[in-house]
Amino acid sequence: MKEEFLHFLWQYKLFNKANLTSVKGGVVEVLDSGSYNTNSGPDFLNSKLKIDDQLWVGNVEIHIKSSDWYAHHHEKDKNYDAVILHVVWEHDTNVFMKNNHPLPTVELQRFVQEDVLANYRKLFLKEQRWIPCEKEIGEINSFLLNNWLERLYFERLENKSVVIKELLQKSNNDYEAVLFQLLAKNFGLKVNGAAFLELAESFDFSVLRKVRFDEEQLLALLFGQAGFLADEVEDSYYQQLQKEYTYLQHKHRLRAMAMAKHRFQFFRMRPNNFPTVRIAQLGTLYSKYQSLFSSLMDVNRIEDFYNLFTIEVNKFWKTHYTFESESKKSVKRLTKSFIDLLIINTIIPLKFVYEQDRGEVNEEGLLKLIQQLHPEKNSIINKFAELKIKAKNAFESQALLELKNNYCVNTRCLSCRIGNDLLKK
Repeated sequence: MKEEFLHFLWQYKLFNKANLTSVKGGVVEVLDSGSYNTNSGPDFLNSKLKIDDQLWVGNVEIHIKSSDWYAHHHEKDKNYDAVILHVVWEHDTNVFMKNNHPLPTVELQRFVQEDVLANYRKLFLKEQRWIPCEKEIGEINSFLLNNWLERLYFERLENKSVVIKELLQKSNNDYEAVLFQLLAKNFGLKVNGAAFLELAESFDFSVLRKVRFDEEQLLALLFGQAGFLADEVEDSYYQQLQKEYTYLQHKHRLRAMAMAKHRFQFFRMRPNNFPTVRIAQLGTLYSKYQSLFSSLMDVNRIEDFYNLFTIEVNKFWKTHYTFESESKKSVKRLTKSFIDLLIINTIIPLKFVYEQDRGEVNEEGLLKLIQQLHPEKNSIINKFAELKIKAKNAFESQALLELKNNYCVNTRCLSCRIGNDLLKK
């Protein structure tokens, strides 16, 4: 039995209200269960009760056992002086207030129906499952599910915004610089994301602002900082980048060998995802636009995003995967599926934070944007589909990822609307 479950029972009055009595036999009528307190202090604030026809307004404290009152030292805490009722699962000792009067106590297990407990056991006490409600979730009411997915999606945006706000604080609210760092991280995908972010943070963005007008200098900056220009390669293009990077190092006082190239992984990657190709694409993108952040914030149609990210790498990278390995000639454009990932993981979260800063979050616009994208394909989304919860777009797949990772994994069924609904049935 979890105390959180007792909170749930009290909050939603999932007990026999008509015959509720204290352990001393006094009649208890719950007029208002109170406000659930997630901070320190009593569990429910401003509750309104009638105990033996006397009206009481105050706080309610909930424990598994009555003796937990003393185990938690509440008798020494002034925050608990206004408690008017002690709700416990098991009454094992009397609790006295400072005036030596016994604190009215309800032993809740005597008033909870068996079907509520059966639903609780289904979610929490059965054999290990992929998610606790995997046998029931496919039958959940579609209206409830859709509303919960929307809430989950904005929770996911809030969680992503934490990292963005930290980056903004470090950069003195330079959104253009933070956009570059986030894009760099996502250009690296899951395997090289951390290394790409380290690359983006290895120099001040003001340096990129100064060199972005010259694509060769910009690529020299990125490849040099990433540690790819420290070798001896018999190629004129490579040697020209080395020369440009040496010049930039002196001019902008860049830290020599900011990174070692072994930080970037090539093993078992498709050649078009090689970090060298992605760095070349990132450099080309930033040489094409002088104010990419403003351009992206003004765009709301998916096709316009695809147009913005339509770039072609330079002549050398059209025929190479690395500085030393050649490829068949191709423009190595960003694919639509890759751009979709950038929109999902970088642009929409950054739009969300930017609109928050301006005090005008357009939730409808953000939803409309992500609903235009195809759902992601991964093991979590595939498993939900097996359970009859099939994501129709990226909005739903993002919400399902939030559900699985922040609720199901931690068995937070009591905080989940799906779990709430199943427990109340």
